[in-house]
Amino acid sequence: MISDADEGLKAAIGAVFIGAAWQRCRVHFLRNILARIPMGSAEMVLAAIRTIFAQPDAAAVREQHAVIADKLSHQFPIVASMLNDACEDVLAFAAFPVGHWRKIWSTNPLERLNREIKRRTDVVGIFPNEAAVMRLAGAVLLEAHDEWAITDRRYLAEGSMALLDRLGDDVPKEVDGAKNLLLAS
Repeated sequence: MISDADEGLKAAIGAVFIGAAWQRCRVHFLRNILARIPMGSAEMVLAAIRTIFAQPDAAAVREQHAVIADKLSHQFPIVASMLNDACEDVLAFAAFPVGHWRKIWSTNPLERLNREIKRRTDVVGIFPNEAAVMRLAGAVLLEAHDEWAITDRRYLAEGSMALLDRLGDDVPKEVDGAKNLLLAS
């Protein structure tokens, strides 16, 4: 599950999706960091933090996280503290196959889908009833489903999902729970 760090939402995810992995959205996290640094330093700080996500494997991600947190601790101790406090939440994606990382480290795909629903409903403007809204939103969701299921733009391809099965007993408990949720959907 991917979300911002809202405590109520995290508690609900933990209660409803028992054993599922939780990933803090990196986009929301970077926005939280932006609120704590001077605008003149924002580009440099964000560029440094983004290097964490540009690593080729999980070990390199964790190593780069430690390096960046250490480098930022001198000039931006609050940012370094935020990085260290959110380490497990922001780096949860690294427990999955590398091919999944771009899809699960932020809520961008979900937000993109929500924007498409909004765009399509804004064209209509006023709906005669709730059922009409549901039909249109359902049609947009079915289009997205068909696109993900049939085309090369599949959200999580079968080949990359098979990697979860190959991880076997080495999979952390929360990742195994997430795998079961993904495979059940």
